[in-house]
Formats: sequence, structure tokens, C-alpha cells
Amino acid sequence: MNWDDTHDEPTDAAGAADRLVGADAEADDTAVEAALRPKDLGEFVGQEKVREQLDLVLRAARARGATADHVLLSGAPGLGKTTLSMIIAAEMGAPIRITSGPAIQHAGDLAAILSSLQEGEVLFLDEIHRMSRPAEEMLYMAMEDFRVDVIVGKGPGATAIPLELPPFTLVGATTRAGLLPPPLRDRFGFTGHMEFYAPVELERVVHRSARLLDVEIDPAGAAEIAGRSRGTPRIANRLLRRVRDYAQVKADGHITREVAAAALGVYEVDGRGLDRLDRAVLEALLKLFGGGPVGLSTLAVAVGEERETVEEVAEPFLVREGLLARTPRGRVATPAAWAHLGLVPPQHTTGKGQQGLFGP
Repeated sequence: MNWDDTHDEPTDAAGAADRLVGADAEADDTAVEAALRPKDLGEFVGQEKVREQLDLVLRAARARGATADHVLLSGAPGLGKTTLSMIIAAEMGAPIRITSGPAIQHAGDLAAILSSLQEGEVLFLDEIHRMSRPAEEMLYMAMEDFRVDVIVGKGPGATAIPLELPPFTLVGATTRAGLLPPPLRDRFGFTGHMEFYAPVELERVVHRSARLLDVEIDPAGAAEIAGRSRGTPRIANRLLRRVRDYAQVKADGHITREVAAAALGVYEVDGRGLDRLDRAVLEALLKLFGGGPVGLSTLAVAVGEERETVEEVAEPFLVREGLLARTPRGRVATPAAWAHLGLVPPQHTTGKGQQGLFGP
């Protein structure tokens, strides 16, 4: 099991935070994270390449008796970036301090944090791409030279006082690696990209979490939960807890495939991990617009949601699953979307859009 506190970009999308299959952390997620987080790289499930590379970096640093290189972790929410930062600190035998980009709005905020670090301490900076520009420029020197210049005074009389910092390891996490400026990205000694998990990896996540939560689950039940978890450990653990509740109330507490399917049916999470919003978007696209193409605003009105909700909350997973395509002419359903909803496409629909007003 891997757990992650990383929050995605803020959005105006209503209802994005309370989705059972949403990847952002919720209050009940953080309440159980301490018991479920793996404590070292050996316990961490998945991300084989990142784990192998990171293990080499940390073992080499320990052998030299030096602090580890700065680490940048990128990827979607819920894949384990915060967990890996804690593992880095544990593997190096160092304390960890956690903050986030939105919390650092001024260079003075960053200077206060950096000046209080201990030697070898790990500083985890979540959502690093959202840090203010002045703080970002201060971070360049801190990462490279372990020094910051504190400006005292204003105007022509301002004075820069150099402040030496103890060696530390910065672990930056981002869901938008493309927003990081090259000078900052280049100062990281190791960059790891977190991929979505395969179902078999999520089954291992579910089994491990079930043991820690003292939940009885058979392999078929774990597979059912894993298959609906969108490749994300955080979602797998959230679904496991909801299925556990259902099993305790409606069954004998033991999770089988049938129990898991029935429980997730109650919560409207289907076999591919689509929830009510996802299916509403697909149904509107297929039933009202013949599979498209249709504009985003029109589709949002048909679903009864805000444009941002459809674009930022529903569409990314539908596109990744190959159920929907974004084209210059608008949103288009794929043949897989028709098959998933059990619908037959109109004869004039060839996957490229619906028939024109005056013929094909």
C-alpha cells in the first residue's frame, strides 16, 4: 500500500473533492495514513524503476556519509509521492519537515524554514510548482550552494546578508512537472516519475492494507477492488474501507468478489472505476449527441455540471481509459464508450463524429 497527501491543482469544479474515486486526499484518508504507510522501500509496492533508482541514490549517499541528492517526484495525485519522501527520510535516518508551495508566498517564508533546518534533514515541498517566484529564486541558491541571502531593509539602503545553511535534502513533489522552470528542475539530482499502477500491483496494495486493517479478503475480492481503483493506491484503499463497511453490515465481514461488487454498486462505482459523473458525461455524449463531436460547454450543460467539473474532474480518466477523445471539433466518444454502456452506435456514426445536418 502506498499513501500520498498530495493535493492537485485547486479547481472551481464543484463536487470534485467528495468523489469516492477522486485521487485527492480527503479527511478520512489522512486519519488512517499513519497505520497504512510503508516504512521503507522494501514495503513500498509498485513503481519498480523509481524504487530501484532511488535505492541506489540513497545507499550511495549513506556509504559516503553525505546527504542525499535533491529529489523531484512527479505524477498524478495518490500515487505515493508523500510516502516516498517519508521513506527517504527514514532510509537516511533523518528528520523530515513537510510544507507546500502554496504555503510559501514570500521569500521570507522560505528563509524562515531553511534557516531552521538541521544538518541532513529532509524538506518535503509538496506542490512545488505553486511556490511564489521570489521564493523559487531563493531556493535556487539554497539547493546549489546551501546559502540564502536575506534582504534587510528596503530601497537603496537594503542590504543582503548571506546566511549559510546546513546540508539538507529537498524532496519536491508536483502533479504538473511541465510548470517547473528549467533552472529549478535542473537542480534536482534525481527525478522520478510516478506511473499509474497495474491491477496486479493494486491487488498487493489491497491485500497489505486489509492485513493492517484486520479485514478478511480473498484474492477475488481484492482483484475486484483493484480493478475499479483507476490505477491509484489511494483510491484502492478508500474503496477497501467502504467495502469493509458493507461487508460488516450486509455480509459476515469477509470480502469476496460478490461482496465487493455489491458494495461498490451501492457507491455507483462500476467495473472500470467510472462513477456517476463519468457515466453521466458518457451517456450525454452518446444518447444526446450521437457520440459527438460536441463542445465542452454544451456537454457540461447537458450533464448539469460546470464546465470545469467536466474538463478537470471527469475527462482525464475517460481520456486515459480510451472512452473519450478531445478533438479540435469537440469531444468524441470512442467505440469502447459505446461498448461499455451497452449501446449500439448509430449506423452513420463511424467514430469520427455524427452525421452533418445535410448528409454525411
